[in-house]
Amino acid sequence: MNKNSGYKKSAVLLTVLLILLCLFSLAALLKPAEKEASYTADIYQNGILIMSIPLNEDTETRLFTITGENGCVNEVEVRPGSIGIRSADCPDKLCVRQGFISDSRLPITCLPNRLVIQLRPVPDSRETEPVPDIVTY
Repeated sequence: MNKNSGYKKSAVLLTVLLILLCLFSLAALLKPAEKEASYTADIYQNGILIMSIPLNEDTETRLFTITGENGCVNEVEVRPGSIGIRSADCPDKLCVRQGFISDSRLPITCLPNRLVIQLRPVPDSRETEPVPDIVTY
C-alpha cells in the first residue's frame, strides 16, 4: 500500500468539505431577507449623519442633491420603499451602478465623494419594551 493514498483521501475529503462550506455560505448570502416593516435611510458624509429619511410604502418619490467638499455632487432619489443615487460626479460612478436598495444588506457608498447611504430597520411600534439581547450583572 502506498503512503500517499492516505494523504490523497484526506485532501479529497477536505476539498469536498470546503466546497460544501462555500456553497452553504453562498446560499445564506443570496437567500432573500425577511422583509422588515419599514426602513430608515441614514445618509452620512465624511462619517457625519446629515439626513435620515423614513422609507415605507407611503414615501413620496423625490429627488435632492447633496453637495460635499470640493464641489462634489450626488443626486439622490427616494422612492416608496427604496433609495438610490441617480447621478454623481465621481469618475467611476459605481454608486450609480449599484442601483436602488430596499434592505439593509449592503449600503450605497460613493468613496470619492465620501457619501454612504445605509438602511436600518425601524422597530415595530407594537413592541412596548425593548428586549435585551444579552443580560449582564
